[in-house]
Amino acid sequence: MAVIAVDLMSTSFTCAVIGKSGKILVQEKLSLEGLEGQAVSLLIRKKIKDLLTEFAGKPLQIKSVGISIPGIYNSKIGRAWAPNIPGWSNYPIKQDMAYFMEQNIMVKIASKRTCDILGEKWLGAAKKSRNAIFLSIGSGIGAGVLIDGKIVHGLNDGAGAVGWMALDKPCREEYKEKGCFEYIASAKGILNSVKELLLKGGTNSIILRKKDIHQLKIEDVFNAYKLNDQVAVKVIDEAIIYWGMASANLVSLFNPELIIFGGTLF
Repeated sequence: MAVIAVDLMSTSFTCAVIGKSGKILVQEKLSLEGLEGQAVSLLIRKKIKDLLTEFAGKPLQIKSVGISIPGIYNSKIGRAWAPNIPGWSNYPIKQDMAYFMEQNIMVKIASKRTCDILGEKWLGAAKKSRNAIFLSIGSGIGAGVLIDGKIVHGLNDGAGAVGWMALDKPCREEYKEKGCFEYIASAKGILNSVKELLLKGGTNSIILRKKDIHQLKIEDVFNAYKLNDQVAVKVIDEAIIYWGMASANLVSLFNPELIIFGGTLF
């Protein structure tokens, strides 16, 4: 037996066939640049169909598909809120995947943070733990929470949406869309802070101010940090403080055995 795993991100998704032991048999990353709304779902469905066709008739049968949503997946209504994907503020992803269910393929959809901590529990750092948190820092910020051996979901599967943690005052207008913590300390938040400082002059920057501000990538910021660029140092050091504050709050709230840092920044 094998499963198809779809790890959806804001600008791309990875689709893989995974064996019972966790071995990756096939893996491909596809770009979502320029796509929004249903076009994103159509591309995911096409790739799933391609993999089902590829493995049809082989001894290793695929009977299930798992999809990870970078935001909140409300399992009660089958809709996804993924703020970093255009057109996915209330997207009916379960409805779009009904075709596979009609073909007797089981489809499971969950928020990315839930999938993250489940993966760590299965094969990763939380393998021997009943109380662990996976703090994911990437384009967004989320926390998969495992307490007493069970995943914490909340009323509408919103538990762990820690990007909304209020870690600063006063509340700024910019925090309303994605939350205070995410606005400041996610990959996008770090880039936005760097750009703001550079537009204000960035006189202490010896590296980043020489680059095209519109082409800046998060890798540029971390490389500049290693070379002691003062704008990069200021922004990254502030993000580290916020990561620490959030971790302390999570420890106080859930009393886990460990916090696992992950996501595209780690």
